[in-house]
Amino acid sequence: MTDMPRAWAWSSKGSIAGTDSTTDPFGVWDTAADPVAASLLKNGEVAAVNTAFQSWIHNNDPLPGGVPAGLTSYLKQVSTLPSWADTDLLARAQEFNKKVGSFLFVSYGLGSGMMSTAIPVEARNVYYSAGGADMKARAAKTFTFGYDLMARDAFDPTGNFIVTANKTRLVHAAVRSLLPTDAAWVNATTESIPISNGDILRTFASVSTFAHKNLQTWGVPVSAAEDAAWLHSWQVALSLLGVEERFIPRSWSDAESQAAQILTPVLGPTPEGLFLAKTLLGYVEKPVAGADTGFMSEFVRYLVGDQVADWLQLPVDLISRAAIKAGWPSFVLFDMGLTDVAPAGAETFTKIVQGVSLLFLDNGTSPRYVPITIPSANNPNT
Repeated sequence: MTDMPRAWAWSSKGSIAGTDSTTDPFGVWDTAADPVAASLLKNGEVAAVNTAFQSWIHNNDPLPGGVPAGLTSYLKQVSTLPSWADTDLLARAQEFNKKVGSFLFVSYGLGSGMMSTAIPVEARNVYYSAGGADMKARAAKTFTFGYDLMARDAFDPTGNFIVTANKTRLVHAAVRSLLPTDAAWVNATTESIPISNGDILRTFASVSTFAHKNLQTWGVPVSAAEDAAWLHSWQVALSLLGVEERFIPRSWSDAESQAAQILTPVLGPTPEGLFLAKTLLGYVEKPVAGADTGFMSEFVRYLVGDQVADWLQLPVDLISRAAIKAGWPSFVLFDMGLTDVAPAGAETFTKIVQGVSLLFLDNGTSPRYVPITIPSANNPNT
């Protein structure tokens, strides 16, 4: 186990660019967004921009006024779908999300959320950045990203995801400027600059590629057309976040081979990750009435595996483990109407699905909308 990936061996022949190179994405950042965010921080303009961004929510909203000219010029370039985006595939992906959304919420919000705390570099980036000072708010913003991506009109003019992705991209750029100024982060991390293209791809692996495997394991029927559309929505999302085309996987098989290099070998425990895991699990448990702590901990173990769960010091409940292993795949099929037989524990599983879905649909707040704001400082508590 190590914080750093092995020497980069994934060929861009497996990317949507279809070229043939092995350029390391962990040495590639965002040449478009980074200077814009750095300028906003240097000139003390972040607060004014965040205020202006409050009215910029939907994809068809006009670009916010009263912001620096450099930011406006940048937003004009990036606030659109890439030229290769297929709107028919994106529409099909949104229908697919509607079909299996509850189970994607569980995989994304609970499984991937907890796994992220066992990715040492990511855990440290979150802990030492502004998000680490208020994990509930940080999680709500992450849920906003996921919800907006999965919404039926995500990429349509009335949807929010193009705007949400661009705000998130600027947040990443600001963090790249801020974290290297924090001595505590510098002493804890193995990176010189955070959130490289490789880091974003690793998050993709821990969220989408992970969910893809989960749906297969749970026996969720996914057609070839749905599979391709779902991947395409994530390819577009990665592009909107500033990942270069030579790194974006062309197929799920290519995504799996990429994950095998950049995710699995680097998983491990850190004090920062343990803190984040306990905070996040407490946040997720609150809306899941009727599922005791032992059951929830075992459910997380079922999702992320015993090794990761041990690193996160999750308790063991062998009775709940047996019930989850036997009941969850059957519950998934029952909940989708593919079988009439309700498994033992169906009521508890229903509460988990409803509770985690509530976090995605409401972000644990009311109203649902949670503003994504550019940070101007790191975590003051570290």
